[in-house]
Amino acid sequence: MLIPRQTAIPELVRVKAGALDRMGIYAERYGFRQILLFFSAGLDSQLLERLTASLRSRKIELLKKTQVESVSFEATIELFRQSPGSADAVIGVGGGKALDVAKYIAFLLRLPYLSVPTSLSNDGFCSPQSSLTVENRRRTVPSAIPFGVVLDTAVSLNAPESLWHSGVGDLVSKFTAITDWKMAFHATGAHFDDFAALLSDASVYQFMARPNRDIEGMRLLGTALLLNGISMSICGSSRPASGSEHLISHALDSLGKRPRLHGLQVGVATYLMSLLQRQNTERIAALFAATGFWQNIANDPFDRAEWLEAVRLAPAIKSDFYTVLSSRDCLSEIARALDSDPNLRQCFTA
Repeated sequence: MLIPRQTAIPELVRVKAGALDRMGIYAERYGFRQILLFFSAGLDSQLLERLTASLRSRKIELLKKTQVESVSFEATIELFRQSPGSADAVIGVGGGKALDVAKYIAFLLRLPYLSVPTSLSNDGFCSPQSSLTVENRRRTVPSAIPFGVVLDTAVSLNAPESLWHSGVGDLVSKFTAITDWKMAFHATGAHFDDFAALLSDASVYQFMARPNRDIEGMRLLGTALLLNGISMSICGSSRPASGSEHLISHALDSLGKRPRLHGLQVGVATYLMSLLQRQNTERIAALFAATGFWQNIANDPFDRAEWLEAVRLAPAIKSDFYTVLSSRDCLSEIARALDSDPNLRQCFTA
């Protein structure tokens, strides 16, 4: 018996230097004449002007240009209500918050969404979900995968280096996420999609072949993160890109005294979970050394007690989400690793 299923993928994909200045050409090519634009608070005004000038050059009308100040569900719904209904498409430009809000509004309006990330800090710019806050807690809500992704590698290269490290941390989490997914399949019979897992896993190796912070490295990282998002769309789940390491990061978000970049938290948690899974540890450590990830964390280490509490809370974040943390009581094992592993020791204060 055939199993009917549709897989959404972006139709427009541009990952190259100068792509930002061709936004008008891309929009015109698909008949998008009236646009709703959402951009990050604090976005470089020159980047915004380059995008809007490109649209003007093709006589494309900006019906509304909105700065995204909040990722709360309530604020996002209010922006949706204020959005003109005559638009042809929605563009989100900037960091993760603006992209998540624009993506969800496009989903509610049933309009094509064009994602224009200005940094590569995580895979959210091409995922089928949006990360919003509901009652002050971060939640993942269903959206649609973007119609288009326009990633200007020269713009990403000029973003702060910590955002690059965050993207590297989020990318390598696919190692532990896939292992957790396989464990869930064997322990609970959870659905496992071979192709989605293969696509997510392969994207990491693609970047690891040349993990340099230059134009080509940005292209490889951006493409890898994009494919991670598509892998989630293929199987209708976050499983190919999110496992125990993401549960720890979500727990940290709820109890952390100081917000930290998602990918930095996830990256350290990925290495930690690889020790529990007894897979990929050396591979992850080498990549972090090559990209400067370890040094970034050592310059501003995490709080050890806070992390141990996050590990304790993590399995309950998604009660039906089986991971290595569900397989046994890992707390004492993790505490020993924080004290004994030379890579982890530099990542934490007492």
